[in-house]
Amino acid sequence: MAATGTQTLTPPRLALRETEGGAVIEPTGDWLLETIGQMDRQVRALERDSGAKALRLDVSGLGRIDTSGAYLLGRPLRQRNDAIPESSITGEHAVAARLLREVHRRMDHCPPEESSGWGLKTLLARVGAGTEQVLDEAWDTFGFFGRTLMTLGASLLNPSRLRWAPTVHLMETVGINALPIIAALSFFIGAVVAFMGASLLETFGASVFTVDLVGISVLREFGVLITAIMLAGRSDSAFTASIGSMKMQQEIDAMRVIGLNPYEVLVVPRVIACVVMAPLLTLAAMLAGLFGGLLVSWVTLDISPAFFLTRLQNVIDWSHFMVGMSKAPVFGLVIAIIGCRQGMKVGGDVESLGQRTTASVVQAIFMVIVIDALFALMYLEADI
Repeated sequence: MAATGTQTLTPPRLALRETEGGAVIEPTGDWLLETIGQMDRQVRALERDSGAKALRLDVSGLGRIDTSGAYLLGRPLRQRNDAIPESSITGEHAVAARLLREVHRRMDHCPPEESSGWGLKTLLARVGAGTEQVLDEAWDTFGFFGRTLMTLGASLLNPSRLRWAPTVHLMETVGINALPIIAALSFFIGAVVAFMGASLLETFGASVFTVDLVGISVLREFGVLITAIMLAGRSDSAFTASIGSMKMQQEIDAMRVIGLNPYEVLVVPRVIACVVMAPLLTLAAMLAGLFGGLLVSWVTLDISPAFFLTRLQNVIDWSHFMVGMSKAPVFGLVIAIIGCRQGMKVGGDVESLGQRTTASVVQAIFMVIVIDALFALMYLEADI
């Protein structure tokens, strides 16, 4: 005998009796989750040895039974029948016969997963499903963007609602802490552009135009693009991970319960930090890129720093600098919106957090490239 709580359990037993009409299985004792572990091997041996014999189950000697015991006892009968017939269960028991059939019925309604195959129909279905998913993502992002703008506008109309401490902290995290890596990358980008330009233009005797190439490319495109891509990879993933971990731990639900608006507490400070710091980081990236081009021009082309800066000032129009700087706050806004939205969409498991963090970085970089192309077309049409 075994005891659980205040109830005494009778160990289960299983006997097989041969009759003229076939074999009869005679279980006894309590067939419960706590006791049936020892019977699994015996039931499997019964399934293997019984072969094609007609089996019946005599439940008159059963004690207590639950769904796990009904599942184990019904396995020999399920081998032979799509449904358990009335004649397969004999003996009187209050719940055994009903529970056996109910468990069997529930088990039968689990169809195997259909193979998708690789035909044209499957390909079109996958393309359609992917397109629908992209459209849903775009629609949800626009909705999130609108709600964020409404919350930001309400906060700006009432500055006392702005949370300055987390906003300044995020400015430090997004801006100052990212400055070294962005400056280093921009420095090497400027150096590579100058080196490639020098190698190409020197063959035409036009090496002086390396200054123009470095100035226009760094001021107009590379400075702001390097900044945006680094923000997307560094800060965007951090936004998604931090908000997503709060979502997993139900801290955002707790905010709503105590009357706090998660958009006002979590999203608005991050949006402000990215929009404010993106132009400053872009300016630093431009300066670092120009400095890298200056050093390469000095070493490879013997163009002095004074001549480089003079030609840069006389030839490069300020419009190139303004074009690059005008993109920075837009990129910062898009990156913050995508990172915060993906964080809000995290589910209750770690796998969801990883998927959303990856999607956040990929979507942010994709949108940065697309918006940069749109800016290029717009400025080209405006002849700027």
